Amino acid sequence: MPTRETAPLGAPCWVDLMTSDAARSRAFYAELFGWTADEPVAEFGGYFNFAKDGIRVGGGMPRDPAADAGLPDVWSVYLATDDAAKTAEMALANGGQVHVEPMAVADLGTMLLLGDAGGAAIGAWQPDQFPGFGIVAETGAPSWFELHTRDYAAAVDFYRSVFRWDTEVISDTPEFRYTVFKQGDTMFAGIADAGAYLPDGVPSHWSVYFGVDDTDAALAKVVELGGAIVTPAEDTPYGRLATATDPTGAQFKLVAPNEAMPGNAQ
Repeated sequence: MPTRETAPLGAPCWVDLMTSDAARSRAFYAELFGWTADEPVAEFGGYFNFAKDGIRVGGGMPRDPAADAGLPDVWSVYLATDDAAKTAEMALANGGQVHVEPMAVADLGTMLLLGDAGGAAIGAWQPDQFPGFGIVAETGAPSWFELHTRDYAAAVDFYRSVFRWDTEVISDTPEFRYTVFKQGDTMFAGIADAGAYLPDGVPSHWSVYFGVDDTDAALAKVVELGGAIVTPAEDTPYGRLATATDPTGAQFKLVAPNEAMPGNAQ
């Protein structure tokens, strides 16, 4: 299993889960993906890390019942930056919002939470001692990252300007518009025009795909462990994909990769 020492600028470098039941979430993902979980750190609000074979793949944090009442549990994506303060300035200058100002996390790095030009929440991470997840596009690890946006053109411009993405249009038809962040032959994340298919009341949002060996078997395990199937498994040019929720309702995607999957070269 190859490890990644650092993420390219603008690339997804971390994912974490905001959960209303940390103990249940820790047990669920441990059973589903074979992860282990560090003990929660009180200094950081009960934050903990998930690891696969000893390599960090994501984090988790319990919700504050008073402050977060009514908010859904959610997986968040963070993009690598070399200057969190400048990223915040650029976000505001390009139609975005700053939800959480740049904040140092001990000597690990600096985090920032934004709303992009289409309203989707996206994190940024300026690494110091901690670069982010150490494996990507592997079984049991984050494998692809995708923005589903109601404002496709504005979103593409936002990520090009704020996170300095070099983009390539994969498809530009009324039925399917999709742009990827790409360096050389490696694709790191995608932006989908979701205005025609997002249900009413569902905002623009980022999704994380976790790699599995067998999507159908993983979905069966999700249900066995108290989660639910949102979208059944289907074959695509990029692998066999599915959407599920964990027992507290946090949504994530599964992919059993094939040779065409965009994230394979990371």
